[in-house]
Amino acid sequence: MLARLALCSRSPSRIRQSNVCPVSIRAFAQAKFPRPQGKSLAYRSELKQAKRIVVKLGSAVVTRDECGLALGRLASIVEQVAMLQNQGREMLIVTSGAVAFGKQRLRHEILLSQSVRQALHSGQNQLKEMTVPVLEARACAAAGQSGLMALYETMFTQYSTCTAQILVTNLDFHDEQKRRNLNSTLHELLRMNIVPIINTNDAVVPPPVPNSDLQGGNVISIKDNDSLAARLAVEMKADLLIALSDVEGLYDRPPGIDDAKLIDIFYPGDQQSITYGTKSRVGIGGMEAKVKAALWALQGGTSVVIANGTHPKVTGHVITDIVEGKKVGTFFSEVKPAGPTVEQQTEMARHAGRALASLDPEQRGEIICSLAELLTEKKDEILSANKRDMELATTSGRLSQPLIDRLSLSTAKLNSLAIGLRQLAVSSRDSVGRVLRRTRVANNLELEQITVPIGVLLVIFESRPDCLPQVSALAIASGNALLLKGGKEASNTNRILHQLTQEALSIHGVADAIQLVSTREEVEDLCRLDKLIDLIIPRGSSQLVRTIQRAAKGIPVLGHSEGVCHVYIDSEAAIDKAIDIVRDSKCDYPAACNAMETLLIHRDLLRTPIFDQLIDLLRTEHVKIHAGPRFASYLTFSPSEVKSLRTEYGDLECCIEVVDSMQDAVDHIHKYGSSHTDVIVTESEETAEQFLQQVDSACVFWNSSSRFADGYRFGLGAEVGISTSRIHARGPVGLEGLLTTKWVLRGEGHTVADFSEQGSMKYLHENLPVPQGGFN
Repeated sequence: MLARLALCSRSPSRIRQSNVCPVSIRAFAQAKFPRPQGKSLAYRSELKQAKRIVVKLGSAVVTRDECGLALGRLASIVEQVAMLQNQGREMLIVTSGAVAFGKQRLRHEILLSQSVRQALHSGQNQLKEMTVPVLEARACAAAGQSGLMALYETMFTQYSTCTAQILVTNLDFHDEQKRRNLNSTLHELLRMNIVPIINTNDAVVPPPVPNSDLQGGNVISIKDNDSLAARLAVEMKADLLIALSDVEGLYDRPPGIDDAKLIDIFYPGDQQSITYGTKSRVGIGGMEAKVKAALWALQGGTSVVIANGTHPKVTGHVITDIVEGKKVGTFFSEVKPAGPTVEQQTEMARHAGRALASLDPEQRGEIICSLAELLTEKKDEILSANKRDMELATTSGRLSQPLIDRLSLSTAKLNSLAIGLRQLAVSSRDSVGRVLRRTRVANNLELEQITVPIGVLLVIFESRPDCLPQVSALAIASGNALLLKGGKEASNTNRILHQLTQEALSIHGVADAIQLVSTREEVEDLCRLDKLIDLIIPRGSSQLVRTIQRAAKGIPVLGHSEGVCHVYIDSEAAIDKAIDIVRDSKCDYPAACNAMETLLIHRDLLRTPIFDQLIDLLRTEHVKIHAGPRFASYLTFSPSEVKSLRTEYGDLECCIEVVDSMQDAVDHIHKYGSSHTDVIVTESEETAEQFLQQVDSACVFWNSSSRFADGYRFGLGAEVGISTSRIHARGPVGLEGLLTTKWVLRGEGHTVADFSEQGSMKYLHENLPVPQGGFN
């Protein structure tokens, strides 16, 4: 057998010190990563179950240039492999690089030898120009293999991980006895928690076996490390093969060509849709060879991902990202979904969205009114679907009570939705194409600034299915394409509401403008579609919003991080108003983002009837009270002291804190609030006006509940959310917040040269009246 095993030396005492027992690791891995044997994983999300993983490192990944190794990349890869190994997975590496490393060493030795001979021959320090002869690949491999392995061994030692070297040729797979020996050796190494590092024995490798190359049979010719990795993965019954190269994955045409698209998921039978380019300048394989090897491995029951292992921004986590199921590279799957991919859905939405934007305002209004009517006509079907979601949510026990409350629909909610949509239909007639400014730049040269849609919106929402028709109507009114990603807990309700939305859109032939993402796409993957999506709007918990803000790559996010809303009871507050406002702000709908979370009370009100009545109110309504630091200091026996003054409870809980003045309340809000909605209760107009001017929040109210912070209650018809951003829209975001502008210039052959010092024209910049009704 042409396999050479070189175990790194590790003393028995060191093995004991690591506290890792091979048997316990294997048992742990089997418990943690269960999956059906002999069948490839169908979805990216299932890659987390992968226990045995083969990582193939192409020449372009391992080498820095035509000779020499990319040490930084290798260090990152080793760290990731060691991390996964320490999680209890079984990791194998198929590596290139021996030829490149050997070429570097041999060139150095030849140049050094030439310089010594020339110096002795000439007797001078000045050396003649030296040339390096062409180096034979097998010699380079022989010279470089030991150094490459020593490098891996040194790197893995930093993570207390042992490695072993295996060199193979075709004979080791095609000769039955050698194949069994190889299989036995590899299984024993994995059992001992050792990372095998496999390479073709390029110093003696024979030519490929003819007529046995990737034909889907039981044999595969080992022509390169792609075919080696595939053959090894199937032989070892690996769950996942990660093939790293110098491209992002598989494209439908060569990556350098315009409009080349990265293929997210590739299925057997799709080969005819691919146009391959040339192979990498290093290595002996190309993308076509990688795809053939991947499909062979897939047929053998191993899932495959081809990804970029050279990109400096992702190299340090590309392997772990793939194993976590993130959308990285091209995933090979045997399960083809019935519907379009999310990328295809986005393209469909963009195309139909442009048609939607070109409709007359009255036509968009007709679509919204039709949707409002369908919500009323089909309420029984909607409520039946919602009942199924509610039953599943209740029996599963995975949702908190506030989220279950958000999930619930009723006849009253549907009626309110319909009213809001009809209100929005009226305002939509003055949206897209509205002229904001007209200027006569010069004679016969006029400029207009007009409103236009933003483009493609992605709205991600939790639990609340009533969000779907609201956001859909706003997208229709503003002429935007829309992608909707709802929570699984509302899947039945969302499905029928989306069907009704498309039914309304179809009256003017733009049904595809609004798409419901029902595939297994993760939120983080959607946030990476920066070339397809123009704005992300999260609707849900503060945790969801923060997750999306972190995950968004180059896409603006419109949302609020938290809803830490305050109600300040001033020393001159009226008792009845204070009681009603606090009850409504906290208890009407505690799960809402505009519900009160902190009650600020003026110090002079302590131990007064208004204070006692406020406490009694909260206790009667079963509101759990948390004491702020100052409030706790006034009490002998206080409620539990608050852990943080920045807490959004989203339930029947709130914090009470004491302040010395209105200015103290403003300072507290600025320090601990989230710039969402804040309220003052006082009979002093002067104090109220100072509060309204000084508090820097999206919504600031005087003597009214914080729950009024809502698009429908503001007369916007609906809202896509409440923004605490200080750029673009702020507060409840309705129709206006989903529009941007463009500039239109109408001239008669004007050029900038006409306005130069030597030109014949002068700028006028005269403001012109905007057309009545706002449309040109």
